Amino acid sequence: MLERKPSLTEQAKAYIKQQIVDNAFEGDRIPSETDLASELGVSRTTIRDALSRLENEGAVYRKQGSGTYVNRAGLQIRQRLEEMWSYEAVLRAHGYTPSVQILRMERHPASEEAAEQLQLEEGADVVAVEKLFLEDDEPVIFTHNQVPAQLVPETATPEDWVPPIYEFLLAHAHQRLNYYLSEIVPVTASKKLADILHVKPGKALISFVEIGYNEENEPILWTNSYFRDDLLRLRLIRRQV
Repeated sequence: MLERKPSLTEQAKAYIKQQIVDNAFEGDRIPSETDLASELGVSRTTIRDALSRLENEGAVYRKQGSGTYVNRAGLQIRQRLEEMWSYEAVLRAHGYTPSVQILRMERHPASEEAAEQLQLEEGADVVAVEKLFLEDDEPVIFTHNQVPAQLVPETATPEDWVPPIYEFLLAHAHQRLNYYLSEIVPVTASKKLADILHVKPGKALISFVEIGYNEENEPILWTNSYFRDDLLRLRLIRRQV
């Protein structure tokens, strides 16, 4: 029997998704809403909402007059690009056991570009933090994060930045990271990036350039993330609308 925290719909969705991963559904056919509702002790509406969310994620699809089925192609979508997730979760979704290293943490005056992105006054400081995400000893993702220094307590240590950055911002800056405005930008690896990510200089990389906003719609984070596409592939489903 399911409990009410988190929401019943999310619990039902997680249960069905795990059953899919475990190949528990014969012929890849999802049981009826009635059967699932009875099994989990919830309403058919809850099951219908859970299946709708799984359909939106591409994990299942519906056949008119036949039922709901597992979408094997859609299971390759391990992270939805429009959702906010930690890079640790991304690596785990790809079967890796992640670890995090803090390469640098320092306060310094914001560059002209950083001041513009974070809407800071001239001469304001930022706290810059470089994080490296690894699978075993192999680097996979490198991030360069900048946060207005006025939000970061002087007592913050590099170890405080090891958890996902939205956790740091909430715990130490009392700021909730509400959403990112993201750009996907192709880049070539500089010598610094090549050394950090163990690739050849000039190798093509995928990067995210993102501004994070709080609940008051104020920019509180500017981050640049770089991915090794030989170890990490980002996929999405595009539908006709």
